Amino acid sequence: MSRALLIAPQWIGDAVMSQPLVGRLAARGDEIAVAALPWVAPVYRAMAGVREVIELPFAHGRLDWSARRRVAARLRGRFDTAYVLPNSIKSALIPFFAGIPQRIGYQGEGRPLLLNKRLPNPAGRPPMVAFYSALAGGPAETERPRLQFDAATLERVTAAAGLAPQGYWAFAPGAEYGPAKCWPASHYAELARSLHAAHGLPVVLLGSGKEVALCDEIAAAAPGACRVLAGKTPLIDAMVLIAGARGVVSNDSGLMHVAAAFGIPQVAVFGSTSPEHTPPLNPRAQVIWLKEELQLDCAPCFDRVCRFGHTRCLTGVSAQRVEAALADRLLAA
Repeated sequence: MSRALLIAPQWIGDAVMSQPLVGRLAARGDEIAVAALPWVAPVYRAMAGVREVIELPFAHGRLDWSARRRVAARLRGRFDTAYVLPNSIKSALIPFFAGIPQRIGYQGEGRPLLLNKRLPNPAGRPPMVAFYSALAGGPAETERPRLQFDAATLERVTAAAGLAPQGYWAFAPGAEYGPAKCWPASHYAELARSLHAAHGLPVVLLGSGKEVALCDEIAAAAPGACRVLAGKTPLIDAMVLIAGARGVVSNDSGLMHVAAAFGIPQVAVFGSTSPEHTPPLNPRAQVIWLKEELQLDCAPCFDRVCRFGHTRCLTGVSAQRVEAALADRLLAA
């Protein structure tokens, strides 16, 4: 049995897609701790097999050399193996400073001194689950990530929000990467109005504080249909609310992957990014991407803002189409 430390990626979606790696390590008896930035740490608290989550006190994008040395000093002697999931140099510093004997990761930005077992960087944009899973050794497998909460947590969080499990829809209309990933607010509002009229259930709008204005815009255009919880709930509660929803609609985002890991009926609208790289790994998910249908040679562009200014890949997806896809996913339960 090995005492393993995982250095987590910095994005929510990537964190979700590291769960199969955690599962592989736990299945062979490893004791697993995860070192994660605060906005990612809640994802690992919903993973079976993680015994400890260590929140890292670092600012986004900063080296924080002294702080990394202090964290490493507290971890010295506790672990046999470290798995460094990000490819940056700074992500490999803590295991190196802590003197963890075996330090595993991809070659990344050039880390021969920091890692003593380095996998070659794969070409292109590989499926992220297989990318992380390969760090455990053996063939790189694409498995479905899984998160879980117990029934008591689900009841407590939904009740605190004035909701009942399976008694609401959840929309995640934002995306950290930029507007070229975001289905238009007017389309979300049209869908919210239609779902509320058809089923009488509220639509909960989830996201970070950065998405409050967007969610307010959607709610204002769908009077009486929506409840804006973006910026009002910590990530762990937003995850629970997704787990308890009747269905989820989102862009390609971290919360899309959260919904997939709970196996919720969902529709994911893709724009500038590709479902071939980061699909929702969920048999109850439907992806809508117009690359072939509209013969969009520009897709996927991976731009933050549409270089042509029209975002046809997103505006061309109607609310009626998303509603029909969601109804199909509900029937496929």
